[in-house]
Amino acid sequence: MPVETLTKAQWVYAFGGGGADGDASMKNLLGGKGANLAEMSSLGLPVPPGFTITTEACVHYYANGKQYPAELAAQVQAGLVKIEEITGKQFGDVTNPLLVSVRSGARASMPGMMDTVLNLGLNDETVEGLAKLSGDRRFAYDSYRRFIQMYSNVVLNLEHHMFEEILDDHKDRLDVHVDTGLTADDWAAVIKDYKAAVREQLGKPFPQDAQEQLWGAVGAVFASWMNDRAKFYRRMHDIPESWGTAVNIQSMVFGNMGETSATGVAFTRNPSNGDNRLYGEFLINAQGEDVVAGIRTPQSLTKAAREEMGDVAPSMEEAMPEVFGQFKTVVETLERHYRDMQDIEFTVEQGKLYMLQTRNGKRTAKAALKIAVDMAAEGVISTSEAVGRVEPASLDQLLHPTIDPSAHRDVIAKGLPASPGAATGKIVFDSDAAEKAAANGESVILVREETSPEDIHGMHAARGIITARGGMTSHAAVVARGMGRPCVSGAGDVAIFEKEGLFRVRGRDFKAGEIITIDGSTGDILVGAPKMIEPELTGDFATLMGWADQVRRLKVRANAETPLDAKTARQFGAEGIGLCRTEHMFFDDTRIAAVREMILADDEKGRRAALAKIAPFQKADFVELFTIMEGLPVTIRLLDPPLHEFLPHTEEDVQAVADATGLDAAKLMRRAKELHETNPMLGHRGCRLGVSYPEIYEMQVRAILEAACEIAKSGKAAPVPEIMHPLVAKGEEMKYLRDLTDRVAKAVLEEQGVDLKYTVGTMIELPRAALRAGDLADNAEFFSFGTNDLTQTTFGISRDDAGKFLNAYIEKGIFEKDPFVSLDQDGVGDLIRLAAERGRAVRPDVKLGICGEHGGDPASIGFCEKVGLDYVSCSPYRVPIARLAAAQAALANAKG
Repeated sequence: MPVETLTKAQWVYAFGGGGADGDASMKNLLGGKGANLAEMSSLGLPVPPGFTITTEACVHYYANGKQYPAELAAQVQAGLVKIEEITGKQFGDVTNPLLVSVRSGARASMPGMMDTVLNLGLNDETVEGLAKLSGDRRFAYDSYRRFIQMYSNVVLNLEHHMFEEILDDHKDRLDVHVDTGLTADDWAAVIKDYKAAVREQLGKPFPQDAQEQLWGAVGAVFASWMNDRAKFYRRMHDIPESWGTAVNIQSMVFGNMGETSATGVAFTRNPSNGDNRLYGEFLINAQGEDVVAGIRTPQSLTKAAREEMGDVAPSMEEAMPEVFGQFKTVVETLERHYRDMQDIEFTVEQGKLYMLQTRNGKRTAKAALKIAVDMAAEGVISTSEAVGRVEPASLDQLLHPTIDPSAHRDVIAKGLPASPGAATGKIVFDSDAAEKAAANGESVILVREETSPEDIHGMHAARGIITARGGMTSHAAVVARGMGRPCVSGAGDVAIFEKEGLFRVRGRDFKAGEIITIDGSTGDILVGAPKMIEPELTGDFATLMGWADQVRRLKVRANAETPLDAKTARQFGAEGIGLCRTEHMFFDDTRIAAVREMILADDEKGRRAALAKIAPFQKADFVELFTIMEGLPVTIRLLDPPLHEFLPHTEEDVQAVADATGLDAAKLMRRAKELHETNPMLGHRGCRLGVSYPEIYEMQVRAILEAACEIAKSGKAAPVPEIMHPLVAKGEEMKYLRDLTDRVAKAVLEEQGVDLKYTVGTMIELPRAALRAGDLADNAEFFSFGTNDLTQTTFGISRDDAGKFLNAYIEKGIFEKDPFVSLDQDGVGDLIRLAAERGRAVRPDVKLGICGEHGGDPASIGFCEKVGLDYVSCSPYRVPIARLAAAQAALANAKG
């Protein structure tokens, strides 16, 4: 029961009976589910009455040693009285029992991550009252066994499978294959065994007091906010722990009261492809968890969907035409009201429709694009709103290969196309194995009988998911769509033998580790790895990106140094190259020997001789890049890594290199030892190489400008080379490097007889560079913030080693996010703000951009917009993500 405190506040908000204390705007306080239940009640829709315990109560609970607020008990009791008045039933009453559901409801949708208890209030006496009231003893006892099973798992922490085994034993003994085949007496026998198992496990009986049950369930929902799967989901979706969850307590309505009762889940548009058609599933004589848990195979909502799927069982439209008509009107009302695709849960109790939930539905990127574009075309939302409706990171789903239509498809089984896209990988049968394999760089397909919220980490690690059971709205389907993972669910022909490490399909065995492919768009499961093709970014994608480009201010460039990367970047709409890492060009087999020869040289003359061999390759690289980029700016970072990275280190590798190149093995080994550094990240690298060995940077500058002149002379669009010096810390360094660059450039341009614009700048990746940006701006025309290294040097954390402890920091709330994934806006961000201000104070037109991995992170892009940077640069495949995020940032900034 609640513990007394001194806090005074409203912790409970009622809804139902045609009105509500709250509305949809109160999502932060009431959670998404509670806010929308209140809104639907106010709209006059058929919502079972109830009340919401606020998210603030959850926050209070954790802030005060897991104690409830003082007024909560009285407010909950008042809420129960209001439900009793509306329903005419009494909570805990033996003859006329009110039963309630207890559900979580955070402000951000977290499907399946937190706990729910249904049929609460049943005990050995009230079950008989329910039986008499309903006139259906079988229904009453079915509801009671469901409650014991769910409450024992969620509140008493007993294993779900223990109850499943008891039930399976009864069904085997009775030779019954489906739950609906059990009689009231059968269920009474099951319940007896359930309660005996609870007593044996806990040493005390299953709780019979309705109030004890209620507070146990409330505590369990609050506790589930901090369970492992909820924490993992929050980290994955950037949901703060500080938000807390609401608890929704609502009068039960029953979909398991015979053939005129049902339960289901619906989307107002198809969440996989965005088609403007009602999409979903339902089950007759069932409760909600039966649909989403994949325990029974559900039926289609519409006749058209049933015919498309080739199902025999009647659709809701055919089995319950009158209720279906009412339902269709309600869901159309909800979509118009919320101006977005809705995900709806409903129950039909003896022919009467009830709405249990509505929320903006999770959808694939393909569906999100189509729905946004279609709704803008329908005049429901503006084009700016359409741009804001698509999660930038979700575009990643569209930017990867699908199965080539011309490829041979060795289809071994077919399931439901639960989440689109294709994936190839090794078979694994449990989530821990999936996570371990993925950590080792392996691609895996997770194969499960059905997934549960405990599988969240394995689903995230896998490239794709197969379930033998479950429908299009099962846990696997919903979570996979949210993650952008291809998923095939309900593959009934797949018989899984987890202990043996195999699955069997039509007599063929497929073992763990074998390669399979899934096509989440068709439901096909294939042997092997068929050829994939790149997506075509046209249609809705092109339309929405066009709208995004009209409103964004930030330019978007790509990090690219190979022709393939550059072409991909252009295809995805990059407006130049923001980072070309020249050292990547040095590792090519055709030039690494000359690089090593340069490193082994005893003097400048020897180094220049070796560099002369590398120069033609460098020039050719830049000619190709400039040609592809067609006059767009290309930022080229001069050699950055320490020289030892180009040398072999073990005796075996040294000898192999010596044998292949004719270089002296002893000299190679000696030089590798000479160049060895204790902390090479902070050692002889970056512009320090250019100061120590200016001939290296002279060769590179010459190659860049000779390539640019060649393009300009050919009549093609003249390139805009931006020559970037890395790891500069002092104004004196920048002046030395600027003078070196200009001296070489002047010589080349005079030799070539070409008047060509180029700029010189620096990568800011050291705190001193940010602090003294004004010194650098005297000689630097642009700053490119290398946020990977700037984060490392600001925190004193090695990105390569941080994985050993960062998770602990995130779990303990020290870091909200991995600072290498999303920019640390307070610390690293302050340095960027300061550098921008001080640089502009000296050179008002200094060009500012970032080129670290943060350049493709939507939250970091929002920061770049606020600071007023000119561009972001990211990997080619993240260019569309950055374009959309930049547009959303501009819109958000305009609102203030």
